[in-house]
Order: sequence, then structure tokens, then C-alpha cells
Amino acid sequence: MTRYIRHAAAFCALLLLALLVNATRIQLVQARSYDENPANRRHTIARYGQPRGDILVGGKPVTGSKDSGQQFRYERTYKNGPLYAPVTGFASQVYGTNLLEGAEDDILAGTDPLLSPLPLWNDLTRARNPGGHVVTTLDPAAQRAAYEGLGDRRGAVAALEPSTGRILALVSTPSYNPEELSGTDSAVAQAWTRLNQAADKPMLNRAVRQTYPPGSTFKVVTAAAALDAGVVEDVDEPTKSPDPYRLPGSSVRLTNEVEGCADASLRYAFAWSCNTVFAKLGVNVGVAGMRAAAAGFGFNERQLRVPFRVSPSTFDTRVDQAQLALSSIGQYNTRATPLQMAMVAGAVANNGSVRTPHLVERTTTDDGDTVSATGQRTLRQAMNPATAVQLRGLMTDVVERGTGKNAAIPGATVGGKSGTAQHGVHNSGTPYAWFISWAKADDAVEPGVAVAVVVEDAEADRGDISGGGDAAPIARDVMGAVLGR
Repeated sequence: MTRYIRHAAAFCALLLLALLVNATRIQLVQARSYDENPANRRHTIARYGQPRGDILVGGKPVTGSKDSGQQFRYERTYKNGPLYAPVTGFASQVYGTNLLEGAEDDILAGTDPLLSPLPLWNDLTRARNPGGHVVTTLDPAAQRAAYEGLGDRRGAVAALEPSTGRILALVSTPSYNPEELSGTDSAVAQAWTRLNQAADKPMLNRAVRQTYPPGSTFKVVTAAAALDAGVVEDVDEPTKSPDPYRLPGSSVRLTNEVEGCADASLRYAFAWSCNTVFAKLGVNVGVAGMRAAAAGFGFNERQLRVPFRVSPSTFDTRVDQAQLALSSIGQYNTRATPLQMAMVAGAVANNGSVRTPHLVERTTTDDGDTVSATGQRTLRQAMNPATAVQLRGLMTDVVERGTGKNAAIPGATVGGKSGTAQHGVHNSGTPYAWFISWAKADDAVEPGVAVAVVVEDAEADRGDISGGGDAAPIARDVMGAVLGR
């Protein structure tokens, strides 16, 4: 009898050991696969089982959370949702997250280990920290000025602080209310379908995800390349540029919208945007020189994040001489985001140095303790400091006596460059109106803001559309909001 009891006890011990081994295998070896299994809803239920941390603008939250009483309990809310949608993005129980809501999801959801003083204990107990907060660099006055300036038109505005790279405004219109995508009911699915099928693409972040031909605003890059390469040594000397200019290896003749461009000086050509002068300068600099100059400003950079991804702006490097001429005036395959063109203006304002743009000042715990802070870094040196000084003078001339008079601000020095970019089959589309600029208050040591504005559907007859007329007033209002003018 005793032998049977011993055998039964040994068999039970073996079963217990097998159970412990299997439990260990499931909890340690296979835990990740179970956690990441789409059928496992525990993680999602826990994720929405507490309020989400907030995104702050000017020290005040522009997001919130409300208790829905449903299984996915807390739904995201937004204050002035359309105004800040190109920054916040959305946080949806059904469609996930994007933009800041996505890039800073671990902080906002409370899953980042840095939020806990004892992260190992949280791993063992499955405890969840309260969601942290994301403090942005945005200037609320500049953001609103950009949004109201664009109004009902399609377009975008990007503004930054040249000396630091802090993004002060990021606006895209038309916009949408991200709160429509919060929750799990049928209205969320209907909103998703409607927004994605809308012809005017309200969910497209035109400021960082859409690239446009930059038109004459790219002449800032071409001028910098010509000055750095010594192709132009004196901005007031004739450039030996014919009008019209026959594109090399082609029968196409490039013309201008204004008089006086034949053999014009760089100063005159820049102020009045002479296509012939800059096309010829680009050819004289050469493909390698133009490629290097464009890269110095950030073109062809594919890793830029702010912290969410920015679509790369491009300067085609496999071009013939005629294509190079057109690329040098911001046409052909040259493409740029509004943020990229704000970086171009910022480089001129910041002695040729391009600072890495960033949208997050710091992240904090729920109690306000700093978790991480964004350092200020130089992305590239776009041009010699002496060249930047010359370009600041040229851009100032544009506003004081050229095509950018609508950007002038009392009590401040403003430099700018207007642009009208052709696009579409045989240039049949409504031209894009561009304006890029920087501004320095008279009582300041250095420029405080650089801005880029693009308007897709300018309110004018096709022949009358211009960056100076349609985009410059928006840039002026944004710069004035930052400077307090």
C-alpha cells in the first residue's frame, strides 16, 4: 500500500513540476507573444482604463480625457481641435495614434519606464503609471495668427525660432477635429471614412507631409550657392545674364515677369525675382555645387523627425543643364515642405546655421517633474556667415522695395522672398503662392522668427497670384504675433 502512495505522490509531484515549467514558459518565454497577440484585449483595456496625459501649448493643455463608461473607458478630447490637429494628431481606440499623439504615445499613455521610479516593480505587478505630459514649443498667438490668416484656403504655415530650431507654429488647412475619431461607436467609423475620402484632404498635414515646388523662394538657396562658390563676388555687379535665356541644350527660352532683368545685378534680380538670372547662376554653379548647397539647407534629408516624421524635401541631382536651370528657380523636380522653407529662411537669419527643428520642449510626469528635454542641435552649416549677411541684406530689400512689401512690420527689420510656383500638366494648375521670411525686433539682438507660407488656392485671378500678395500678409501676422508687434 505504501508503495502505491509513494508512486502516486511522485506522479503528483511530476505533474506539479510540469505545471510550474509550463507556467514559467508561458509567463517568461512566451509572455511577449501573448502580449502582442491581436486577440489579447487586456493591454488595450488597460491602456484606456485611465486618463491619457496632456499635450501643452503655452503652458495650457489642448487635450483632455473623458470617462465614456465603456470597456475602453477614457476617450480623448481636444480643445480647439482643428487649430492644433497638425500638431497633436489623433488618439483613437479604433484607428490608433499619429503625429505627437503617436510619437509621444509611451509618455502620454503612462507606459514609458522613465515615468516610474521603480520600473522593474511595475513590470512584475503590471502596474501602470499615470500618463505624462508633453510640453510643446508652440507659440499660441502665432499658431492662431497662421490659422486665421489661411482661413478657408488650402495651404500651410511653418514658423520657427532661427537660433534654436523651436517650432513656433505649424498649421495646415483645411483641418479637422481629432475628437471625431475618439470612441468606438459607428460615428467614429463614419467620420474616418468621410475625412479620408474628402477631396480637400483635411487629414493631410501640409506643413510637414506635403511637398510643393518652392518656386522663386528657392532662389535663396541658389543665391547662397553662387555667393559661396564665388560665381557672384559683388551683389551689385551685372551678372551677364541674357533676357530671354535659352536653356542649355534646348530651344526653350526662359523669360521674366518684370523688366530690367537683362544683365541685372544679384541685388536687383533677387528683389524682383528675375528667373533668367537665377537659372543661369544655377548652371554656372553646376550640379555638384547646387546639390551640396541644397543639402546644406536640409534638402534630400530622409531622417528628419520633429519628433514625428517629416517628408523629405528634394533637389534632383540627376539632371541635365536645362533641367538644372529650372531646378535652380524652384521648378522641375525641386520639391519642399513649408517646414523646409522655414528652415531656409531661418538659416539666413542665423548666420548660415540650420538648427534642428523640434516641436517638443520637454516631457514630464503627471506631477510636472521633467522626464526628458530636447537639446538644441545644429543640423548643418548651410553657407558661410558672410554669405548669410549678404542674403539678409537682399531679403531686406525685397520687403523694403521689392515684391514683399506686404510683410513689413513697424518696429522690426523684416527680410523675405516671394514665390509663385507653377505646377500641373503644362503648368495648368492654379499657381502656389509662397512667401518665406524672418523678422528681428528693433530692440532685439537677433531675429526671433522665421516663417514659410504656402497658399494652394490663392484668391485671385491666375495671372495676379503672387507670394507677395497672397502669402506675405499671413507671414507678417505670424511674425508680428511672435514679436508682439
